[in-house]
Amino acid sequence: MNKLSEVAKFLDEITMSGSIRDWDEAHNGLQCENKTGIVTRIASSVDCGMEDILRAKKAGADLLIVHHGLFWNPPIPFTGVNFEKIKLLLDNNIALYSSHLPLDANDDFGNNVLIAKELNLEIVDRCFDYYGTKIGVLTKGVKGGIKELGASLEKLFPKGVKKLEFGSKNPKKIAVCSGGAGSVVAELPSLGVDTLIVGELKEHHYVMAQDLKLNLYQCGHYATETLGVRALAEICAKKFNLKNVVIKSENPL
Repeated sequence: MNKLSEVAKFLDEITMSGSIRDWDEAHNGLQCENKTGIVTRIASSVDCGMEDILRAKKAGADLLIVHHGLFWNPPIPFTGVNFEKIKLLLDNNIALYSSHLPLDANDDFGNNVLIAKELNLEIVDRCFDYYGTKIGVLTKGVKGGIKELGASLEKLFPKGVKKLEFGSKNPKKIAVCSGGAGSVVAELPSLGVDTLIVGELKEHHYVMAQDLKLNLYQCGHYATETLGVRALAEICAKKFNLKNVVIKSENPL
């Protein structure tokens, strides 16, 4: 039998959750124990919504690994939907493990590293400091320029890619930063980067792209954060000889 405490310890070690600072409101690691203290099947999801927990229950999972956990704005009163989530986890013997910035920053199975690999981009450095950890990656350009890059992004993120192409047609350095990382746009010129692959942008980034002559590709907050949590769960499943059930969402944002 695989003890929950041992599985959580393994996840803590490979994500280095104890040494990577996150938002003060976030909590990386085991957020909820299960009643048995045993793990027999894993489910993985980007978010910890009611629907995600219900689908983990349906899959027979007793550990749900997520990127966006329960705790963001403490203190969290256990009322309303927060109570319902905790009750649903406990009633169905489902433990919850969350990995936020440690999962973005990981060199082996982090969101940004995996996006770059899926696009066959050669990583040359890390970038974008968040609380002392660089979570983004810098890569070389692609031979086919932005035409090839745009086509590859549409294949990887079929739910939709918004293209703001005001920079070089043949960028030599591309930055990748998943999720809601639009704030990094202002840093691009100082890094010698004119092309960014990101999850989420704001309205004013359109004018910034024009003014600074940048190529910005918005690929979806959710979509750009599906790779890491799946990879983390698969590594854990392999380590403990468990099955990982991937919970997918129709989230278009």
